[in-house]
Amino acid sequence: MKEKKQFLASAQQSLSELYDRVHSAPTLPLSALEPSRTALLVVDMVNGFVKEGPMSSPRVGALNKKLASLCKACSDRGIKVLAFADTHSMDSPEFSAYPPHCLQGDWESEVTEEISRSCVYTRISKNSTNGFLEPEFRTWIQEHPQIDCFLVVGDCTDICIQQLALSLKAEFNRQNRPARVIVPASCCETFDLGLHDGDLMHLVALYSMGEGGVELVADMEGLE
Repeated sequence: MKEKKQFLASAQQSLSELYDRVHSAPTLPLSALEPSRTALLVVDMVNGFVKEGPMSSPRVGALNKKLASLCKACSDRGIKVLAFADTHSMDSPEFSAYPPHCLQGDWESEVTEEISRSCVYTRISKNSTNGFLEPEFRTWIQEHPQIDCFLVVGDCTDICIQQLALSLKAEFNRQNRPARVIVPASCCETFDLGLHDGDLMHLVALYSMGEGGVELVADMEGLE
């Protein structure tokens, strides 16, 4: 491995190129997507991450209004909306890594009022960071074989978004089925905490998803 000084010098150049790549991504018009073949997957826009609680983040909170508009625009076009919601019991092993949050039946685990009012959606409760693993979601995919385009938005870019998007893409690849998994950079966010620099982790996660076959776009057009 490189010495620290060499590593930081080369990493700076790589980060500069990653930044340019992400910020030069195209904008995707919502009208370019076929509604009958598209689903919007909204990840963890729940009160405990958006508004209040030990895992809440102002960065994620700032997404709430925009994603409510996106949900409405998709719903108005006939695009199906699924809302993944962190939902845990007190004995969740996840609490060895994170403080207790989004307990089942608690206000924290509810999808935000703004998003709930904006559209009709299918709720997928999830007990891990990877919503793809939830049996309810796997069943939903099987029951909607015509859906082969997925917009993935919400939080956190480098955890739940990344795991869901890459798992979804890998599963379709495994089946030799072409599919679009799209992540708009401006429609997902992560948090700042200690060494976890939100801007850095957001950028690196977007790059990692792109390397895994996920389609990155800068933003969505067609929102009110």
